[in-house]
Amino acid sequence: MGSDVSARTFYFTSEAVSEGHPDKVCDRISDEVVDLFFTEGSKVGLDPSLIRVACETLATTNRIVIAGETRGPNTITHDLITERARSAIRDIGYEQDGFHWKNCNVDILLHEQSEDIAQGVDAAYDREEGAGDQGIMFGYACTETPDLMPAPIYYSQKILQNLAFARKSNQRDANKLGPDAKSQLSLRYEDGKPTSVTHIVLSTQHLDGSMSSEDVRQIVEPFIRETLPPDWITEHTEWHINPTGKFTIGGPDGDCGLTGRKIIVDTYGGASPHGGGAFSGKDPTKVDRSAAYAARYLAKNVIAANMAERCCIQLSYAIGISRPLSINVNLYDTGYVDESKLENVLINVMNLSPRGIREHLGLNRAIYARTAAYGHFGRKPDADGGFSWERTDLASAIKAAMA
Repeated sequence: MGSDVSARTFYFTSEAVSEGHPDKVCDRISDEVVDLFFTEGSKVGLDPSLIRVACETLATTNRIVIAGETRGPNTITHDLITERARSAIRDIGYEQDGFHWKNCNVDILLHEQSEDIAQGVDAAYDREEGAGDQGIMFGYACTETPDLMPAPIYYSQKILQNLAFARKSNQRDANKLGPDAKSQLSLRYEDGKPTSVTHIVLSTQHLDGSMSSEDVRQIVEPFIRETLPPDWITEHTEWHINPTGKFTIGGPDGDCGLTGRKIIVDTYGGASPHGGGAFSGKDPTKVDRSAAYAARYLAKNVIAANMAERCCIQLSYAIGISRPLSINVNLYDTGYVDESKLENVLINVMNLSPRGIREHLGLNRAIYARTAAYGHFGRKPDADGGFSWERTDLASAIKAAMA
């Protein structure tokens, strides 16, 4: 989706996965660990800026392995972590012979953070706190949807989110479905705007092995139609619901899961560049996560300020260095302002050091498990500070600085 798309017809596809996908189970557990450290740290009065978590999870048949590096309150025990993991699996909905929240094995291999890494990140008497690693991060926003997200990923996520809600609340026959699912939408664009859905792909686990693909379609089609704009589904739209047929063995029993393998699903569905760093399992000193949130926040506020129809922002960092090395703004020839001037404005309206980002967005709190499924972006800000990077409260400041 380059800068010349507005004058031609083209097609673009994005996929999403449900909270029961094996990789998403792992993302959820890793983020539960992050939240646990902030929650327990708050109980004992620990400065949240001192908490460090880099947690990876592997899931397979009736086994969870949790590994990584941490620093935080000594009240956190293996029993507490195991309880969090089981609770997450139960909430997702796994009570299968091959993967059950109550009796799956949970191995915990967490250890203290490396002192070599810590010395580059922690603030010292002569310098500000530095970034947790080098890297590049991207944030993106556009006018295609109400929440300023690319339409293919936005609606692919919404379909699965709505199906999960229906499954858990026993709406219609959705309780016949299992937790593991994937969706994919191909959209037709004309003059840079999405106009219709050409292909709908949905594969979802079902609990009754005798159900056919048509049986599954009868359950899911009403939810899909309710989620998508009504005029997007036409007589030419092709449907592929459980195209391989039977799908009863799902989740980690059917496929091994790992934290951080769904980075495009987590972000913009391929409509924007990606720096390569995953989010889940990382505390916000890791700029892979916090700076990607900041870049989305800035891009969304640029769009909310009516300065462009599309905006992509790149930030770069070096380990131990507090300020970003560079900032790049790309408005894809849809902007009404000078990009170079906008770059200078953005670097001044928000402190983009790791500490500045955490303080501006309120990231030092237990808000991460909820981000693990259905996208980190395009969500509604929560009253307790969750999804704070989705606010548009910086738009007026950007406008004023650009005047």
